[in-house]
Amino acid sequence: MYPKARQTAPPILTDGLIIRTFNKVGEADRFITVLTRDRGVIRAAARGAQKFKSRSGSATQLLCFSRLRLIAGRDAYIVEDAKPLEVFFKLREDIVKTALAQYFCELAGALAPTEEPAEEHLRLLLNALHFLAEDKRPQTLLKAVVEWRLLTLAGYMPQVSGCEGCGKPDGDMLLSTVGGGLYCPACAPGGCLPLPKSAVEGLRRTVMGELSDCFQFSLPDPALHAFSEAAESFLKAQLQRSFRTLDFYHSLETGASLP
Repeated sequence: MYPKARQTAPPILTDGLIIRTFNKVGEADRFITVLTRDRGVIRAAARGAQKFKSRSGSATQLLCFSRLRLIAGRDAYIVEDAKPLEVFFKLREDIVKTALAQYFCELAGALAPTEEPAEEHLRLLLNALHFLAEDKRPQTLLKAVVEWRLLTLAGYMPQVSGCEGCGKPDGDMLLSTVGGGLYCPACAPGGCLPLPKSAVEGLRRTVMGELSDCFQFSLPDPALHAFSEAAESFLKAQLQRSFRTLDFYHSLETGASLP
């Protein structure tokens, strides 16, 4: 059922990235999930968005960053008007990029707040999508940075100051994906993942630095692989789940098919 608007509520103006869409069969309306600057993750309905001449059609597509005028409904917002600010056309030309971008969206939908400001979450995704679309950073680096930073913003920040056992601050370390602590080789318990020194420095920069610095570093291939593997393993251990879009992305990387 289409959400009823609260007639006395003034329109809400905000910017947001469309992170999920649902086009109900047999109807012209589009139901969307949006990561907004001011209200975090919200659900909304765009009346008539699937019609060919709809003013809000392009602005409410998946992966579109739009300026929205919303009216609060009982169970969801109603899109009164929408204008696209960035459509990310280049992402749609490559299925692997599209799959990774959809994973970023699903992850943000799970970790970003609802009905609370989410300025940094939105900026993180927009930066990642820009770099992904323009091939300005390796996909492996983008994926890991988004995972580490979103986890940190959601309260799952790993302990990165030094070894949990002896306090050693630098050098090659190992990460406990369950406990979230770093250990030097001499103190590490079983089951930890190795992180070379450069990967440890990248991790600290990602979770402790300014958002503008998150993507401004590079790692040699072995360290980048370790940095990325630790990010995904830590995410799955902390959230106790995987993501369908992540599995699909990996299937495209390997050429495998999902069951």
